[in-house]
Amino acid sequence: MEQHSGFGRFVAGKRSKWITLAVWIIVVGVLSALWPMVNKEVKNNAANLQADTPSVQAEKVAAEQFGSSGIPALIVWHRGGGLKNDDLGHVQKLYAELGATPVQHQEFVPPLDKVPVQALTAQLSKDGSTLVTPVLFSSGASSDQLKEGAQQLKERAAKTFGADLFAASAESGNELSARVTGPAGISIDASGLFKNADFKLMMATVLLVLIILLLIYRSPILALIPIVAVGFAYGAISPLLGLMVAKGWITVDSQAVSIMTVLLFGAGTDYCLFLISHFRHLLKEEAGKGKALVRAITETSGAIAMSGFTVVLSLFALLLAKYGAYHRFAVPFSVSIFVMVIASLTLVPALLAIFGRVSFYPFIPRTPEMEEERARRKGKPVRSPKRKKESFAGRWVVTKPWLIVIVTLVVLGGLAAFSSQVKFTNDIMSSFPKNMASREGYDLIGKQFSPGTLAPVKLMVDTGGQEDLLGEKLKGMSFVSSVSEPKQGEKNANILAYDIELNINPYSPEAIGLIPDLRGIAERSLQEAGIASPADKVWISGQTATQYDTRETGDRDTMVIIPVVIGMITLLLLLYLRSVTATVYLVLTVILSYFSALGLGWIIIHYGLGADAIQSAIPLYSFVFLVALGEDYNIFMISSIWKKRKEMPLKQAIKEGVGETGSVITSAGLILAGTFAVLASLPIQVLVQFGIITAVGVLLDTFIVRPFLVPAITTLLGRFAFWPSRPAEVKEEAVHVER
Repeated sequence: MEQHSGFGRFVAGKRSKWITLAVWIIVVGVLSALWPMVNKEVKNNAANLQADTPSVQAEKVAAEQFGSSGIPALIVWHRGGGLKNDDLGHVQKLYAELGATPVQHQEFVPPLDKVPVQALTAQLSKDGSTLVTPVLFSSGASSDQLKEGAQQLKERAAKTFGADLFAASAESGNELSARVTGPAGISIDASGLFKNADFKLMMATVLLVLIILLLIYRSPILALIPIVAVGFAYGAISPLLGLMVAKGWITVDSQAVSIMTVLLFGAGTDYCLFLISHFRHLLKEEAGKGKALVRAITETSGAIAMSGFTVVLSLFALLLAKYGAYHRFAVPFSVSIFVMVIASLTLVPALLAIFGRVSFYPFIPRTPEMEEERARRKGKPVRSPKRKKESFAGRWVVTKPWLIVIVTLVVLGGLAAFSSQVKFTNDIMSSFPKNMASREGYDLIGKQFSPGTLAPVKLMVDTGGQEDLLGEKLKGMSFVSSVSEPKQGEKNANILAYDIELNINPYSPEAIGLIPDLRGIAERSLQEAGIASPADKVWISGQTATQYDTRETGDRDTMVIIPVVIGMITLLLLLYLRSVTATVYLVLTVILSYFSALGLGWIIIHYGLGADAIQSAIPLYSFVFLVALGEDYNIFMISSIWKKRKEMPLKQAIKEGVGETGSVITSAGLILAGTFAVLASLPIQVLVQFGIITAVGVLLDTFIVRPFLVPAITTLLGRFAFWPSRPAEVKEEAVHVER
């Protein structure tokens, strides 16, 4: 207790409050001047799969044996009434120029200028309206570098054709249009979406938090204090992460920065409100603002620190992931929450100490004596103190606990049942807006050709010198549209490669599920031919194989990380509460809340928005955030009940604890849910779906789990809720006396 009080005076004393503010200003200024900001160091094409992953090994074999493993950009040329010979002539002229003078980061183009027009005509779609031509860029090129090369290609095409075909409508009748798609086009567009979203996301989040705070507290100064604190925290976090990226310690992509911004404003504001709300409450009891603030820091710092530590450790669990996108989230998210907790316990108290009661202007909290004195000075009648309003939730959970538990479990259990209906996809194209260039090109390919043209599967086998073993078998497969003639490896002539075009979307779950079938066909063929160790002599590369490994790696990470997160949170709660019983039901309620959020989110996304599936990464992301952040609210409320239990009967402690923490947790939950809901405004489906499910989960925690289910269970368990701890005995009194 004294330690906390000393800490409170240290950061928010008469002189130390100015020192605290000055230290933050200096730290942020120095870090920003010395180190780069993280958004200047993002890398959007970092590898997600490890080197020993089958598809990565296959890409290496393809590069060694069959030349370039560059990133293909597919140029889709389309004219509704049919491409003309002049159009094809211009395409040949463009490719002649690209062959003679490559654009930035270009690695290879086929010599289409040397192909007879008749041969080029044979490559058109059945109705003659569409042609697809490739340009390969360097395999090491970043999204920005790919964009540079694609932009130069577009400029040259504009000069060759005399018009900007890439800006022309692909839906128009006889107008010639062009689109860049394929892996390069998808990478360029995906990077562009996140870059454009970054600033808009931050501004929307700031405005949302500001508006909610103004509506709840009706004080402009108070609404700005959390925003200022988060701003200072971000000012320190960004260069810290920028340094880590510049030194090569971590890799950060635009998606991580976008979600980190939302997390920082949402969770950061919550921590600020926990302190501010208690300070406001104590100002009605304490005449001295300094004493009230020190008490507020003393009585909330433990819960805030514990809540933050829970989130930090949960996010650090992502370091156990093998999938790069998950792994790259761990450090930025953990560091951001850690710094925000420090800001909540140092900078926010300093700002509150500087402004004092004025922080809450025009609704300044005062003690009854101060209100009387103020009324006398103004010659106004002294108003009798307002009777403290009784909490509806607090009264119900102690008088009708069984009803509350049954109803909430039925509601949450019913929603959780829908989580078993969720369908998942690794189809990245479904995350993009339909009017995005690469998706328009992709849709044209799917409509005019086989969908597999977009991303062929390359199957390579070491035949040990035998003749073609697979060609006819592959052509006979029902899911195969076409198979190329086998091509011999440049360094090992025994290795044959087949380029396979599927007749379904190569990014779809159905196509991804065919990879084991293709591998099985190849291995059986080698085995029948008497070739030893066939499993070591089959390699499959291409986007479909990559997506298969992505799915398998993601499933593995989910199975590892979820138990670790649950285990860490359980251990932390056990150490903090010293109660096995409370720890068990707090963890179980948050897990139930997660599955309910997943079920309700699926109802909204599938039945409301018409999505056939959600991105496969979302359950793990949502779990880590919801379980960690959900425990924040439980910790804060249970801490209040535990403290009051020492001074009053348990039922009265529950009743007052729920009522006292109700408003701050409700406002904090609304802000956190609102910030995640901002993600749903972006044109990126994976963030829309993540935002919806996480926001729904926060609201379920805020309005059902925290105010009703958890305290009702605590009421039913009674003294056993503290087991094996034995709190001081306080004689139970009938709760109705207090009403």
